[in-house]
Amino acid sequence: MRLSPSLLGAIYALFTTLFASGAVWLVADALKDGDGGEVWQAVAANLLMIHGGASMAALLILGALYPLHMRLGWRANRNRTSGSLMVTINGLLIVTAFGLYYSGADILRAWTGYVHIAVGLALPVLAGFHILLGRRSRPM
Repeated sequence: MRLSPSLLGAIYALFTTLFASGAVWLVADALKDGDGGEVWQAVAANLLMIHGGASMAALLILGALYPLHMRLGWRANRNRTSGSLMVTINGLLIVTAFGLYYSGADILRAWTGYVHIAVGLALPVLAGFHILLGRRSRPM
């Protein structure tokens, strides 16, 4: 199910921001304990604010995708497997983000962080796969 160019552009920009802010945060977080740690601590904090703000916008976009894209694709019996995987992966990112923000248990927080990072780093590959399959299954 084709999305409007403006919505597609917003999705790409938003998820690129999420990926970049998360990936660069990983680097800044690793460097905050070394030389220049105060600078990296500030960079990491700012990246988390950007990442959190972008994630709120992503929730809006994901909600808009249901009536505009997912429901129609499901009814047309197109890309059900990769679409279901995308819904599951994004749901997992939402749940783990909630856990990272609200979990008080150190063990649970560490586990949740590892899952969130792994899934977040894998999302662009999975999204590319979903897009490729969608373009291949598009009626000519």
